[in-house]
Amino acid sequence: MTFPNNKLKALTFSYDDGVEQDRRLVKLFNQYHLKCTFNLNSGILDSSSQWEEQGVCIKHMDVPGLKELYQGHEIAVHSLTHPWLEKESLETIRHEILQDKINLQTIFDCSIQGMAYPYGTYDDRVIQILKENNIKYARTTMDTENFNLQTNLLELKATCHHNNKNLMQLAKEFVAMNPTEQKIFYVWGHSYEFDVDKNWDVIENFCAFMSGRDDIFYGTNSEVLL
Repeated sequence: MTFPNNKLKALTFSYDDGVEQDRRLVKLFNQYHLKCTFNLNSGILDSSSQWEEQGVCIKHMDVPGLKELYQGHEIAVHSLTHPWLEKESLETIRHEILQDKINLQTIFDCSIQGMAYPYGTYDDRVIQILKENNIKYARTTMDTENFNLQTNLLELKATCHHNNKNLMQLAKEFVAMNPTEQKIFYVWGHSYEFDVDKNWDVIENFCAFMSGRDDIFYGTNSEVLL
């Protein structure tokens, strides 16, 4: 992958589940001209699919309007119904991944290239099915706290979750870098966590600090990784 204009630094985001809080997050990313990959479970994209966490109602969004909402960002697989894939039969794993990809490509009229593992878990069977279905990268829930390129994109680790205590320190290090080889700052999470933790300021401050820098390429996961 070569970043545009020979830039050597890139910033990308990955957020899971397709819940109502994505609306505020998309608006924030658009405000700062940042790009995100949203990993969706097409089998439960329905507002009747909801739960409560620390008094916060979290519900999936209905399909109508999602293509317009996520315009300019990337859509990726997150499995059909968000199971622990490694606990399922081979047939179920295949259905969860392939049907989600098919559904999302139909809903968003796009080509799906990536995935985030539900719960961050997987096994060799899951990886093999990703390969069979031309999924080129898949994000885990593990953090590296560094910006190095990775060779195994089907066991992809992010730089950090947005709640990482070192988020802004890492941001300052990344901005100050003058690398001689490509570096990627990759942030992941769930948008509902900002309501649960009452910390939307964390992502707002991060976006404000990182945006508008001439030496950083702002792209989706596939634009940055592939």
